[in-house]
This record gives sequence, structure tokens and C-alpha cells, in this order.
Amino acid sequence: MKSLNSSFRDPSGFVFKYNEKIYRQINKCFANDFDSFISSGLCSVLIEKGLLIPHDDVKTSDIPYTENCHRIILPKQIPYISYPYEWSFSQLKDAAILTLKVQAQSLKYGFSLKDASSYNVQFIGNELKFIDTLSFEPYKEGEPWIAYRQFCQHFLAPLALMAYVDADLAKLLSNYIDGIPLSLASKLLPNRTRLNYGLQIHLHLHAKIQKAYSDSANPAESTAEKKTKAKLTLNGQRAIIEDLASVINKLEWKLPKTEWGDYYANTNYDDQSFLKKRELVSRLIQDIPDKLNIVQDLGANTGEFSRIASDYCNTVISQDIDPVAVERNYLRSKSEPTNNILPLVQNLITPSPAIGWANKERDSFVQRVRCDALLALALIHHLTISNNTPLSHVAELFSQITNWLVIEFVPKSDSQVRRLLATREDIFEDYTEIGFEAAFSTFFSLQRKEALSGSDRVLYLMKSDYNPQESN
Repeated sequence: MKSLNSSFRDPSGFVFKYNEKIYRQINKCFANDFDSFISSGLCSVLIEKGLLIPHDDVKTSDIPYTENCHRIILPKQIPYISYPYEWSFSQLKDAAILTLKVQAQSLKYGFSLKDASSYNVQFIGNELKFIDTLSFEPYKEGEPWIAYRQFCQHFLAPLALMAYVDADLAKLLSNYIDGIPLSLASKLLPNRTRLNYGLQIHLHLHAKIQKAYSDSANPAESTAEKKTKAKLTLNGQRAIIEDLASVINKLEWKLPKTEWGDYYANTNYDDQSFLKKRELVSRLIQDIPDKLNIVQDLGANTGEFSRIASDYCNTVISQDIDPVAVERNYLRSKSEPTNNILPLVQNLITPSPAIGWANKERDSFVQRVRCDALLALALIHHLTISNNTPLSHVAELFSQITNWLVIEFVPKSDSQVRRLLATREDIFEDYTEIGFEAAFSTFFSLQRKEALSGSDRVLYLMKSDYNPQESN
């Protein structure tokens, strides 16, 4: 039995896949701490409060055990794994507050988080869950919160950079798998953030202290001194958690105007055509004969059509390049009764790569995006004309990641395409309805074709002809 590539660093246990389900093994070295975590009642309370992902104990003999195994649990399965560098500002902020709530509750039961990584939080729809049941250890009187620095690097630093500099700086998290270095964040933040007491203490001063210890001429002595000076009462640790929560809650991102953030207010649709498109997309999705578990909506903008798809599947992954559109999508999702839509920031031209040790700790976008149906509405012209991606390349990729495709062709006569071509030479001879159908017919079987009244656009329902075994 082999652990998943994302969990090889923790000696306490690991996550593994068996019969298409994800399990977690607790190793013998962590047996006492884990059993205490369960028997203390903390685990049950966190689950009841909706903070921790629930799990079942596994006692079936056909699960492969290792000699080092103490227990195996089956967590509630997560439909789609997302990463912090794909989250909007409010998603990362909510994940930070969740982590602090988990730590505050843990202290009440005599435990503390030894790991405050943002990767320990996942979305199930728009609901957040802490997922690492091996992150809890008994609280040791007088010791500081061991995960304090990690929390600041994974949450406070990127949130401050997004709020005060640019939301796109969240992408730095894909370069720094253990969070953005505080020294780097301190350099990038404007000087006025030093007047913010919380940021001055938890980020700027924190970065300065880190540097002082790292520059020490006698590392062994500095470590001993650090332990001596770091005595912290339980009330002191609670105060730090409360202060961090206050700092993060006060961080705000004032949404800028972007090209796509108000897309639906600036389209070339009239109200009747837009309503017609909604009805047509709904009918095409209903025409899919297969049961739909996951639907990917690529180029989803604020998720108008994701919400249509959400009525016919278990989960919609609603992805767009514009962080403003994704932020609006997420805030709207939080206010709605349905919670099966997960908005994410994704650039299809440079999608999330595989990162970490041997490029295997965090999977790439392509490794995770496989779905039952894919919506690609008002997208193809951006991929092909804005980014010079041949239609055949788009068709091939789409065929490999989905069984069914609902796609919209936007011709050159459309005002949106004319706008794209206004500042560049038209070198796209094959970008015609005939050329589009020819490119996609190599990889898909056409099921339905519907003209969108009030425009020159056409919607298609296609079935992928891709066979993974043939590709091998």
C-alpha cells in the first residue's frame, strides 16, 4: 500500500486510495495522540460544529494494512480537490477563520494544531472543512503555538498582499508550497501596513524576528534561548488566536472593475436572447443520458450557467480566469440555499501546474479536472483568437477531460469577437462554423446543434470519442 503523493511528509500517518475511495492510515507512533483526540470528545464537537470532515472507522479485513498501522479511517469523500492559489480572497479568508476556530476549540479540550497549512482545508461545494485528523496534538503548558508561523505564511501574508497590493499575488502560493515567506510579504506590502497594529506584530515584526534567529551565529544557542523566552500561557495563546482572527476579519478587498467582473452587464445579448440561452443550456444538459456527478463550467464568469447545471448534478466546479468574477460567484454561492457550486480561479492558458516534491505533491489542473460534463460557453473565441490556441488542440483537451460537452461557438460576426480582432491581424482562417465543427468532429460525436436566436451564436451538445486505453 502506497500513500498519496500529498501525504508522504507526515510520520503520523498517510492518505491512500483503495477501490476508488480515499482512506487515511494512523500509524502506531501517533496512536496515543489520535486515540486521545477521539476519546476527549474534541473530534465529535468539531464535526458537530461543521468544522471537521467526518469519518468512519474501517474494520473490514480486505483493506490493505501495513505493519505500522494503528487504525484506518474512511473520511467523507471530497468531490474535487482545490488548492489555495485557486481560491478567491473571501475563500482564503474563510479558510483562515475556519483554521482559527478549529485551534480555539482544540485549546478548550487540551489540544493544539501542530499543522495550520491551508492545504488542510477543503471545500465541499461552498462549505469549508478541516480535513487533517492527524494535525491535533496534546497542548503542552507554556509552549507557543507551533503552527503560528505556518498560519501566518499560509493565510495572513497572502490575504494582506491581496487586500493591499494585488489579488493576483495569491498565485505566489503556487511557488511557495509552505506559504509565502513573511520577509517577502513584508517587502511587498506598502509602508502604511506598518501602522496596522495586527499586521505590524504578526507579519512585519514576525518577519524581523525570523530573520534575527536565522542570522544567529550560534543556531543551537538561539534555539535554546527561543524556547526559554517563548513561554506562553494558555490564555496568552487564546489571545493570539483572537487577535489573528480580528486582524484577518478586518482585511477587505475592494473589488476593482475588471474586463470580466461585470461581464453580464456588458454583453451583446438582449434580455430575451439571454433568457433563450439559459433555456437552451438547460435543455442540452437534460439531454445528457448519463448520471452527472461532476460538471465543470470553464470560463464560468460569475456562475450564471453553473447554477443551471447545479440542478442536474451533484457538484459544479465553476472556474474562471478573473478573480473578481470568482469572488462575486463565491459570495453569491454563500448566500444561496444550494451549496454544490465551487467557484475557483483558473487560467486555462497557464493552468495550475503539478508542484512540490518531484512535481507530485499537488496535482495539476489537468490531473484533477476530469468530469462527466463540461460547459464551455462564450469561451472558445478567447482560447483561439486571444491566445492563438488551434481549435483542434482545444477539442483534443476537452475530449480527454469530459464525457459530454456543451459548447458555444461565437463567430467572427459577433461583437465580442470583433472587439478581440480590432487590435490584431486576423490570421484565423479556420475559425468558422465549418472549421469549428471539423476540428471537434475528430474528437467528439455531435448530438445536437441549436442556433441561439437574436445572435449568430450556436450551441452544441457533443459526446467525447476519447478512449484512454487507445491513447496508451
